[in-house]
Amino acid sequence: MKFSPIGKFLHAISRGKIFPNNPNTKDEELHDLVEQASSRGLVEDSEREMIHSVIDLGETLVRELMVPRTEIVWIEGDKTLRQGLSLALRSGFTRIPVIDENLDNVIGIAYVKDLARRSHEHHEAENVESVSQHLRPATFIPENKPATELLKEMQRNQIHMAIVIDEYGGTAGLITIEDILEEIVGEIADEYDDEQVEVEWLGDTTARVLARLHVEDFEDALKTELSDEDKEGVDSVGGLLAKLLGRVPIPGSTLEIAGWKLTAERPAGRRHRITTVLAERIAPPPEESLSE
Repeated sequence: MKFSPIGKFLHAISRGKIFPNNPNTKDEELHDLVEQASSRGLVEDSEREMIHSVIDLGETLVRELMVPRTEIVWIEGDKTLRQGLSLALRSGFTRIPVIDENLDNVIGIAYVKDLARRSHEHHEAENVESVSQHLRPATFIPENKPATELLKEMQRNQIHMAIVIDEYGGTAGLITIEDILEEIVGEIADEYDDEQVEVEWLGDTTARVLARLHVEDFEDALKTELSDEDKEGVDSVGGLLAKLLGRVPIPGSTLEIAGWKLTAERPAGRRHRITTVLAERIAPPPEESLSE
């Protein structure tokens, strides 16, 4: 009989090969069991890491795995189906939280397939019907819920996404079943995860910069200066975009600041985070302005 990594480990325990007389094993002892099983060749190195992750998941809370509030891509309920589909295509998400007045009032989840089906079957609905007319119920969970309990609930009730609520009833973030599974198997690599150049000049007035580039390095590279107010509370170019736009940047999001036009480019990874930003000079640098 062929066992999975966890199955092999449990089979080894049940056969009395390691720690046979301790039915009330604690997490620390389970970690020791894994190491002993690995040293005896019962599990491979990659399997060992996965089993460790499963054990640790039992003590992991939802707030440790969730997508934080500041990184949620959302849409207002009064937007049209066309606007909803456009956001989905640009962001890469197939399920998007729908809000009423603000992000603390999530009224449901919009599924791209629902919006697309309605638009396809009734073309006129694309511009006259709102996203709020085609919602699926949202699931709300407390941020201190154990991740293992949530995983079981998601599997049992076939829930893909849940809105995480803080102690005051506000939206703290969201979590998907993939967020929990990724904690077990490790982060899913993306084809663009290779090392990239932080600043790539495409011409005299155009540069492509990494979204994770620090704002001070951005200022040095582009020979510009951002106001203290704009930079307050942010570290990266991506964070700067999010702060000044008032929402998570998606491909095509633009912003003009300090003589430069910034355009969010390609998303990467399972969470579709922006990886690069196109910077185009729209005003001459200060020294050129003074010389004219």
